[in-house]
Amino acid sequence: MQKTEIPTLNSMNKIFLILSFLIFALHIKAQEKDQDQFMFRWDNGFKIESYDKSFKLKFGGRIMLDHAYFSQDDGLDEAFGELESNDGTEFRRARLFVSGVLYKNVEFKLQVDFAGGKSRLKDAYIGVKNIPVIGRIRVGHIKEPLRFDALTSSKYITFMERAIPADLANERNNGILLMNDFFNDKLSIQTGLFRNADEYGNDKTADKDVAFTSRISTLAINNPEKEQLLHFGFSYSYRKPDKEIYKISVRPKSHLTKKYISTGHIPDVSTVNIINFESAYSQGPFTLQGEYLGSAVKQDSKNYSQTYNFSNYYGQVSYFITGEHRPFKNSYATFTRVKPKKYLMNGDKGSGAWEVALRYTHTNLNSKDIQGGEQSDITLGTNWYLNSAARIMFNYVWTDIDKPETGNGNLNIFEVRFQIDF
Repeated sequence: MQKTEIPTLNSMNKIFLILSFLIFALHIKAQEKDQDQFMFRWDNGFKIESYDKSFKLKFGGRIMLDHAYFSQDDGLDEAFGELESNDGTEFRRARLFVSGVLYKNVEFKLQVDFAGGKSRLKDAYIGVKNIPVIGRIRVGHIKEPLRFDALTSSKYITFMERAIPADLANERNNGILLMNDFFNDKLSIQTGLFRNADEYGNDKTADKDVAFTSRISTLAINNPEKEQLLHFGFSYSYRKPDKEIYKISVRPKSHLTKKYISTGHIPDVSTVNIINFESAYSQGPFTLQGEYLGSAVKQDSKNYSQTYNFSNYYGQVSYFITGEHRPFKNSYATFTRVKPKKYLMNGDKGSGAWEVALRYTHTNLNSKDIQGGEQSDITLGTNWYLNSAARIMFNYVWTDIDKPETGNGNLNIFEVRFQIDF
Protein backbone atom coordinates (compact mmCIF):
# COMPACT_ATOMS: atom_id res chain seq x y z
CA MET A 1 0.00 0.00 0.00
CA GLN A 2 1.25 3.47 -0.82
CA LYS A 3 1.86 5.70 2.19
CA THR A 4 1.58 9.48 2.08
CA GLU A 5 4.33 11.34 3.89
CA ILE A 6 5.46 14.92 4.22
CA PRO A 7 8.87 16.20 5.28
CA THR A 8 9.30 16.64 9.04
CA LEU A 9 11.27 19.96 9.40
CA ASN A 10 10.20 20.26 13.03
CA SER A 11 6.59 19.75 11.92
CA MET A 12 5.33 19.03 15.41
CA ASN A 13 6.72 22.26 16.85
CA LYS A 14 5.28 24.27 13.97
CA ILE A 15 1.83 22.76 14.32
CA PHE A 16 1.80 23.30 18.10
CA LEU A 17 2.82 26.92 17.54
CA ILE A 18 0.12 27.49 14.93
CA LEU A 19 -2.60 25.90 17.08
CA SER A 20 -1.53 27.89 20.12
CA PHE A 21 -1.57 31.12 18.13
CA LEU A 22 -5.04 30.44 16.73
CA ILE A 23 -6.48 29.62 20.14
CA PHE A 24 -4.87 32.72 21.68
CA ALA A 25 -6.02 35.01 18.85
CA LEU A 26 -9.61 33.80 18.99
CA HIS A 27 -9.61 34.04 22.78
CA ILE A 28 -8.47 37.67 22.57
CA LYS A 29 -11.15 38.32 19.94
CA ALA A 30 -13.79 36.94 22.27
CA GLN A 31 -12.68 39.38 24.99
CA GLU A 32 -13.25 42.44 22.80
CA LYS A 33 -16.29 44.72 23.10
CA ASP A 34 -18.62 42.23 21.47
CA GLN A 35 -18.03 39.50 24.04
CA ASP A 36 -20.89 37.36 22.76
CA GLN A 37 -19.35 36.88 19.33
CA PHE A 38 -17.51 33.61 20.08
CA MET A 39 -17.92 30.72 22.50
CA PHE A 40 -14.87 28.70 23.57
CA ARG A 41 -15.59 25.31 25.16
CA TRP A 42 -14.42 21.75 25.71
CA ASP A 43 -16.48 19.00 24.12
CA ASN A 44 -14.12 16.02 23.77
CA GLY A 45 -11.82 18.52 22.07
CA PHE A 46 -11.33 22.29 22.09
CA LYS A 47 -14.09 24.02 20.14
CA ILE A 48 -14.51 27.65 19.19
CA GLU A 49 -17.86 28.64 17.75
CA SER A 50 -19.65 31.87 16.88
CA TYR A 51 -23.08 32.26 18.40
CA ASP A 52 -24.73 32.47 14.99
CA LYS A 53 -22.99 29.18 14.00
CA SER A 54 -21.29 30.86 11.02
CA PHE A 55 -17.78 29.95 12.23
CA LYS A 56 -16.60 26.77 13.92
CA LEU A 57 -13.12 25.55 14.78
CA LYS A 58 -12.04 22.35 16.50
CA PHE A 59 -8.56 21.33 17.65
CA GLY A 60 -7.69 17.82 18.70
CA GLY A 61 -5.54 14.77 18.36
CA ARG A 62 -5.00 11.17 19.38
CA ILE A 63 -2.29 9.04 20.95
CA MET A 64 -2.33 5.25 20.64
CA LEU A 65 0.47 3.31 22.31
CA ASP A 66 0.58 -0.43 21.55
CA HIS A 67 2.38 -3.36 23.18
CA ALA A 68 2.23 -6.88 21.73
CA TYR A 69 3.54 -10.36 22.52
CA PHE A 70 3.77 -13.11 19.86
CA SER A 71 4.40 -16.82 19.60
CA GLN A 72 4.30 -19.02 16.50
CA ASP A 73 4.35 -22.81 16.13
CA ASP A 74 6.93 -25.04 14.46
CA GLY A 75 5.03 -24.93 11.16
CA LEU A 76 5.53 -21.17 10.79
CA ASP A 77 9.12 -21.46 12.05
CA GLU A 78 9.90 -23.86 9.22
CA ALA A 79 7.93 -21.96 6.57
CA PHE A 80 8.91 -18.37 7.39
CA GLY A 81 11.78 -18.59 9.87
CA GLU A 82 11.79 -18.03 13.59
CA LEU A 83 10.55 -14.75 15.05
CA GLU A 84 13.25 -12.13 15.53
CA SER A 85 11.47 -10.98 18.67
CA ASN A 86 8.58 -12.26 20.76
CA ASP A 87 7.33 -8.82 21.72
CA GLY A 88 7.24 -5.25 20.50
CA THR A 89 5.92 -1.77 21.18
CA GLU A 90 5.09 1.26 19.04
CA PHE A 91 3.13 4.46 18.86
CA ARG A 92 0.48 3.23 16.43
CA ARG A 93 -0.90 6.72 15.94
CA ALA A 94 0.13 10.17 17.21
CA ARG A 95 -1.94 12.81 15.45
CA LEU A 96 -2.96 16.43 15.64
CA PHE A 97 -5.73 18.07 13.66
CA VAL A 98 -7.62 21.27 13.12
CA SER A 99 -10.99 21.41 11.38
CA GLY A 100 -13.71 23.96 10.95
CA VAL A 101 -16.50 25.69 9.09
CA LEU A 102 -16.26 29.20 7.65
CA TYR A 103 -19.29 31.31 6.75
CA LYS A 104 -21.60 28.33 7.43
CA ASN A 105 -20.87 26.45 4.20
CA VAL A 106 -17.10 26.18 3.65
CA GLU A 107 -15.42 23.38 5.62
CA PHE A 108 -11.83 22.20 5.99
CA LYS A 109 -9.65 19.75 7.89
CA LEU A 110 -5.92 19.23 8.29
CA GLN A 111 -4.62 16.16 10.14
CA VAL A 112 -1.01 15.00 10.44
CA ASP A 113 0.32 11.78 11.99
CA PHE A 114 3.76 11.70 13.67
CA ALA A 115 3.90 7.98 14.53
CA GLY A 116 6.89 5.99 13.30
CA GLY A 117 9.28 8.94 13.41
CA LYS A 118 7.89 10.54 10.24
CA SER A 119 5.17 13.08 9.51
CA ARG A 120 2.39 11.64 7.36
CA LEU A 121 -0.44 13.59 5.83
CA LYS A 122 -3.85 12.13 6.65
CA ASP A 123 -6.89 14.34 6.07
CA ALA A 124 -6.24 17.57 4.18
CA TYR A 125 -9.30 18.85 2.37
CA ILE A 126 -11.47 21.85 1.58
CA GLY A 127 -15.19 21.43 1.08
CA VAL A 128 -18.49 23.15 0.47
CA LYS A 129 -21.70 21.87 2.03
CA ASN A 130 -25.43 22.58 1.74
CA ILE A 131 -25.28 22.60 -2.06
CA PRO A 132 -28.73 22.03 -3.61
CA VAL A 133 -29.17 18.51 -5.07
CA ILE A 134 -25.42 17.71 -4.81
CA GLY A 135 -25.21 18.07 -1.05
CA ARG A 136 -21.51 18.31 -0.24
CA ILE A 137 -18.21 18.47 -2.16
CA ARG A 138 -14.76 17.83 -0.72
CA VAL A 139 -11.47 18.25 -2.56
CA GLY A 140 -8.08 17.13 -1.25
CA HIS A 141 -6.64 14.15 0.59
CA ILE A 142 -9.70 12.29 1.88
CA LYS A 143 -11.09 8.84 2.59
CA GLU A 144 -12.46 6.97 -0.37
CA PRO A 145 -16.07 5.81 0.22
CA LEU A 146 -15.09 2.15 0.40
CA ARG A 147 -15.40 -0.31 3.33
CA PHE A 148 -17.49 0.42 6.43
CA ASP A 149 -14.64 -0.53 8.77
CA ALA A 150 -12.21 1.83 6.99
CA LEU A 151 -14.66 4.75 7.14
CA THR A 152 -14.99 4.32 10.91
CA SER A 153 -12.38 6.48 12.63
CA SER A 154 -9.54 4.61 14.33
CA LYS A 155 -10.69 6.39 17.50
CA TYR A 156 -13.91 4.39 17.48
CA ILE A 157 -13.10 0.98 15.96
CA THR A 158 -13.97 -2.01 18.16
CA PHE A 159 -10.66 -3.84 17.76
CA MET A 160 -7.10 -2.55 17.68
CA GLU A 161 -6.77 -3.28 13.96
CA ARG A 162 -9.40 -3.10 11.23
CA ALA A 163 -10.71 -6.32 9.71
CA ILE A 164 -10.25 -5.58 5.99
CA PRO A 165 -6.58 -5.01 5.08
CA ALA A 166 -5.75 -1.54 3.79
CA ASP A 167 -3.50 -3.10 1.13
CA LEU A 168 -6.55 -4.19 -0.85
CA ALA A 169 -7.16 -0.50 -1.65
CA ASN A 170 -5.88 2.83 -0.32
CA GLU A 171 -7.83 4.18 2.63
CA ARG A 172 -7.18 7.79 1.64
CA ASN A 173 -6.33 9.37 -1.70
CA ASN A 174 -6.19 12.73 -3.42
CA GLY A 175 -9.36 13.52 -5.30
CA ILE A 176 -12.83 15.02 -5.33
CA LEU A 177 -15.73 13.53 -3.39
CA LEU A 178 -19.45 14.27 -3.73
CA MET A 179 -21.92 13.03 -1.12
CA ASN A 180 -25.51 13.55 -0.10
CA ASP A 181 -28.27 12.04 2.05
CA PHE A 182 -31.89 11.60 0.99
CA PHE A 183 -35.25 10.73 2.55
CA ASN A 184 -34.30 11.89 6.06
CA ASP A 185 -30.91 10.15 5.85
CA LYS A 186 -32.49 6.82 4.91
CA LEU A 187 -30.46 6.76 1.68
CA SER A 188 -26.86 7.98 1.31
CA ILE A 189 -24.68 8.23 -1.79
CA GLN A 190 -20.98 9.08 -2.07
CA THR A 191 -18.97 9.11 -5.28
CA GLY A 192 -15.51 10.35 -6.13
CA LEU A 193 -12.60 10.41 -8.54
CA PHE A 194 -9.13 9.92 -7.05
CA ARG A 195 -5.43 9.89 -7.93
CA ASN A 196 -2.68 8.08 -6.04
CA ALA A 197 -0.67 10.63 -4.07
CA ASP A 198 3.06 10.57 -3.46
CA GLU A 199 4.81 11.04 -0.12
CA TYR A 200 4.08 14.78 -0.24
CA GLY A 201 0.36 14.37 -0.89
CA ASN A 202 0.80 15.24 -4.58
CA ASP A 203 0.64 13.48 -7.93
CA LYS A 204 2.60 15.82 -10.20
CA THR A 205 3.16 13.24 -12.94
CA ALA A 206 -0.36 11.79 -13.03
CA ASP A 207 -0.75 9.47 -15.98
CA LYS A 208 -2.65 6.22 -15.81
CA ASP A 209 -3.27 5.93 -12.09
CA VAL A 210 -6.91 6.70 -11.33
CA ALA A 211 -9.65 5.37 -9.08
CA PHE A 212 -13.39 5.88 -9.42
CA THR A 213 -15.17 4.87 -6.21
CA SER A 214 -18.87 5.02 -5.33
CA ARG A 215 -20.94 3.86 -2.40
CA ILE A 216 -24.65 3.65 -1.67
CA SER A 217 -26.09 2.77 1.73
CA THR A 218 -29.39 2.73 3.55
CA LEU A 219 -30.47 3.05 7.15
CA ALA A 220 -33.40 0.67 7.22
CA ILE A 221 -33.75 1.36 10.95
CA ASN A 222 -32.36 4.38 12.77
CA ASN A 223 -33.94 5.12 16.13
CA PRO A 224 -31.42 6.81 18.49
CA GLU A 225 -33.97 7.02 21.33
CA LYS A 226 -34.46 3.24 21.33
CA GLU A 227 -30.79 2.68 20.44
CA GLN A 228 -31.74 0.72 17.31
CA LEU A 229 -29.86 0.67 14.00
CA LEU A 230 -29.89 -1.43 10.84
CA HIS A 231 -27.49 -0.44 8.06
CA PHE A 232 -26.75 -1.93 4.63
CA GLY A 233 -24.29 -0.68 2.03
CA PHE A 234 -22.62 -1.49 -1.27
CA SER A 235 -19.55 0.11 -2.82
CA TYR A 236 -17.66 -0.28 -6.08
CA SER A 237 -14.22 0.93 -7.11
CA TYR A 238 -12.67 0.92 -10.59
CA ARG A 239 -8.91 1.42 -10.42
CA LYS A 240 -6.01 1.71 -12.85
CA PRO A 241 -2.83 1.19 -10.84
CA ASP A 242 0.27 3.29 -11.30
CA LYS A 243 3.05 1.66 -13.39
CA GLU A 244 0.70 -1.28 -14.11
CA ILE A 245 1.95 -3.12 -11.00
CA TYR A 246 -0.30 -4.37 -8.23
CA LYS A 247 0.46 -6.10 -4.94
CA ILE A 248 -1.53 -7.23 -1.92
CA SER A 249 0.24 -8.27 1.28
CA VAL A 250 -1.54 -8.90 4.57
CA ARG A 251 -0.34 -9.10 8.16
CA PRO A 252 -2.18 -10.74 11.11
CA LYS A 253 -4.36 -8.44 13.20
CA SER A 254 -1.46 -6.71 14.88
CA HIS A 255 0.51 -3.91 13.28
CA LEU A 256 3.65 -5.10 15.07
CA THR A 257 3.78 -8.46 13.26
CA LYS A 258 5.30 -9.21 9.87
CA LYS A 259 3.28 -10.02 6.76
CA TYR A 260 2.96 -13.73 6.03
CA ILE A 261 0.78 -13.86 2.92
CA SER A 262 1.28 -11.85 -0.26
CA THR A 263 0.45 -11.95 -3.96
CA GLY A 264 3.90 -10.58 -4.81
CA HIS A 265 4.20 -8.02 -7.60
CA ILE A 266 1.69 -8.70 -10.37
CA PRO A 267 2.94 -7.12 -13.63
CA ASP A 268 0.94 -5.82 -16.61
CA VAL A 269 -2.13 -5.00 -14.54
CA SER A 270 -4.57 -2.94 -16.57
CA THR A 271 -7.50 -2.57 -14.13
CA VAL A 272 -8.63 -3.55 -10.66
CA ASN A 273 -12.34 -3.83 -9.85
CA ILE A 274 -13.38 -3.95 -6.20
CA ILE A 275 -16.84 -4.62 -4.76
CA ASN A 276 -17.77 -4.40 -1.10
CA PHE A 277 -20.93 -5.40 0.76
CA GLU A 278 -21.44 -4.11 4.31
CA SER A 279 -23.99 -4.44 7.08
CA ALA A 280 -24.35 -3.36 10.70
CA TYR A 281 -27.03 -3.95 13.31
CA SER A 282 -27.23 -2.39 16.74
CA GLN A 283 -29.75 -2.91 19.54
CA GLY A 284 -28.87 -1.29 22.82
CA PRO A 285 -25.51 -2.63 24.07
CA PHE A 286 -25.37 -5.27 21.31
CA THR A 287 -23.73 -4.63 17.89
CA LEU A 288 -23.29 -6.97 14.94
CA GLN A 289 -21.17 -6.00 11.92
CA GLY A 290 -19.85 -7.70 8.78
CA GLU A 291 -18.41 -7.11 5.31
CA TYR A 292 -17.32 -8.94 2.18
CA LEU A 293 -14.78 -7.50 -0.25
CA GLY A 294 -13.82 -8.98 -3.62
CA SER A 295 -10.98 -7.73 -5.81
CA ALA A 296 -10.71 -8.66 -9.50
CA VAL A 297 -7.23 -7.90 -10.86
CA LYS A 298 -7.02 -7.95 -14.67
CA GLN A 299 -3.65 -8.68 -16.23
CA ASP A 300 -3.13 -7.74 -19.88
CA SER A 301 -0.09 -8.26 -22.06
CA LYS A 302 0.65 -8.91 -25.73
CA ASN A 303 0.42 -12.68 -25.29
CA TYR A 304 -2.33 -13.23 -22.74
CA SER A 305 -5.14 -11.77 -20.68
CA GLN A 306 -6.45 -13.13 -17.39
CA THR A 307 -8.18 -12.03 -14.20
CA TYR A 308 -7.16 -12.91 -10.64
CA ASN A 309 -9.76 -12.87 -7.88
CA PHE A 310 -8.90 -12.18 -4.23
CA SER A 311 -11.24 -11.75 -1.29
CA ASN A 312 -11.66 -10.81 2.35
CA TYR A 313 -14.63 -11.08 4.70
CA TYR A 314 -15.31 -10.75 8.40
CA GLY A 315 -18.06 -10.87 10.99
CA GLN A 316 -17.93 -9.38 14.46
CA VAL A 317 -20.14 -9.02 17.50
CA SER A 318 -19.72 -6.79 20.55
CA TYR A 319 -21.60 -6.18 23.79
CA PHE A 320 -21.38 -3.51 26.52
CA ILE A 321 -21.52 -5.21 29.91
CA THR A 322 -22.18 -1.85 31.56
CA GLY A 323 -25.14 -1.03 29.30
CA GLU A 324 -23.76 1.61 26.90
CA HIS A 325 -24.41 1.54 23.17
CA ARG A 326 -22.42 2.43 20.06
CA PRO A 327 -23.79 5.70 18.56
CA PHE A 328 -24.06 6.15 14.78
CA LYS A 329 -23.03 9.52 13.32
CA ASN A 330 -23.81 9.26 9.60
CA SER A 331 -23.27 7.00 6.61
CA TYR A 332 -19.84 8.37 5.70
CA ALA A 333 -18.46 8.62 9.26
CA THR A 334 -20.35 5.53 10.57
CA PHE A 335 -19.98 4.79 14.32
CA THR A 336 -18.83 7.56 16.63
CA ARG A 337 -17.78 8.20 20.23
CA VAL A 338 -18.93 5.97 23.09
CA LYS A 339 -19.81 7.87 26.26
CA PRO A 340 -19.74 5.77 29.45
CA LYS A 341 -22.71 6.05 31.79
CA LYS A 342 -20.26 6.59 34.67
CA TYR A 343 -16.73 7.88 34.21
CA LEU A 344 -13.87 6.27 36.10
CA MET A 345 -13.42 7.91 39.54
CA ASN A 346 -15.23 11.05 38.46
CA GLY A 347 -16.98 11.76 41.74
CA ASP A 348 -19.61 9.04 41.27
CA LYS A 349 -17.39 6.01 42.01
CA GLY A 350 -17.80 4.90 38.43
CA SER A 351 -15.83 2.13 36.77
CA GLY A 352 -16.13 3.43 33.20
CA ALA A 353 -17.64 1.33 30.41
CA TRP A 354 -16.71 -2.28 29.64
CA GLU A 355 -17.16 -3.92 26.25
CA VAL A 356 -16.42 -7.47 25.06
CA ALA A 357 -16.11 -8.42 21.39
CA LEU A 358 -15.40 -11.33 19.06
CA ARG A 359 -14.40 -11.26 15.37
CA TYR A 360 -13.58 -13.75 12.65
CA THR A 361 -11.67 -12.61 9.54
CA HIS A 362 -10.62 -14.55 6.45
CA THR A 363 -8.39 -13.40 3.56
CA ASN A 364 -7.76 -15.44 0.41
CA LEU A 365 -4.86 -14.42 -1.87
CA ASN A 366 -4.86 -17.62 -3.95
CA SER A 367 -5.97 -17.36 -7.56
CA LYS A 368 -4.81 -19.39 -10.58
CA ASP A 369 -0.99 -19.37 -10.72
CA ILE A 370 -0.71 -16.89 -7.82
CA GLN A 371 -0.61 -18.74 -4.50
CA GLY A 372 -0.34 -15.84 -2.09
CA GLY A 373 -1.86 -17.82 0.77
CA GLU A 374 -4.89 -17.80 3.04
CA GLN A 375 -5.16 -16.29 6.50
CA SER A 376 -7.85 -16.67 9.16
CA ASP A 377 -7.91 -14.55 12.31
CA ILE A 378 -10.04 -14.99 15.43
CA THR A 379 -9.84 -11.96 17.72
CA LEU A 380 -11.15 -11.68 21.27
CA GLY A 381 -11.35 -8.12 22.53
CA THR A 382 -12.05 -6.27 25.75
CA ASN A 383 -12.37 -2.49 25.81
CA TRP A 384 -12.28 -0.44 28.98
CA TYR A 385 -13.56 3.12 28.43
CA LEU A 386 -12.26 5.18 31.34
CA ASN A 387 -14.25 8.15 30.08
CA SER A 388 -15.36 9.47 26.68
CA ALA A 389 -11.78 10.40 25.68
CA ALA A 390 -9.63 7.55 27.03
CA ARG A 391 -9.73 3.77 26.81
CA ILE A 392 -7.55 0.69 27.22
CA MET A 393 -7.94 -2.13 24.68
CA PHE A 394 -6.98 -5.78 25.13
CA ASN A 395 -6.88 -8.12 22.11
CA TYR A 396 -5.99 -11.79 21.87
CA VAL A 397 -5.52 -12.94 18.26
CA TRP A 398 -5.25 -16.50 17.00
CA THR A 399 -4.07 -16.59 13.37
CA ASP A 400 -3.98 -19.56 11.01
CA ILE A 401 -1.65 -19.21 7.99
CA ASP A 402 -1.84 -21.53 4.98
CA LYS A 403 0.54 -20.73 2.12
CA PRO A 404 0.83 -23.56 -0.44
CA GLU A 405 4.37 -22.78 -1.57
CA THR A 406 5.87 -22.52 1.92
CA GLY A 407 3.68 -24.22 4.51
CA ASN A 408 1.16 -23.52 7.25
CA GLY A 409 0.97 -22.90 10.95
CA ASN A 410 -0.48 -20.79 13.77
CA LEU A 411 0.44 -17.49 15.37
CA ASN A 412 -0.77 -16.28 18.77
CA ILE A 413 -0.80 -12.59 19.69
CA PHE A 414 -1.67 -10.76 22.89
CA GLU A 415 -1.72 -6.98 22.57
CA VAL A 416 -2.80 -3.98 24.57
CA ARG A 417 -3.40 -0.36 23.58
CA PHE A 418 -3.46 2.78 25.70
CA GLN A 419 -5.50 5.42 23.87
CA ILE A 420 -6.53 9.01 24.39
CA ASP A 421 -8.23 11.22 21.82
CA PHE A 422 -9.74 14.64 21.89
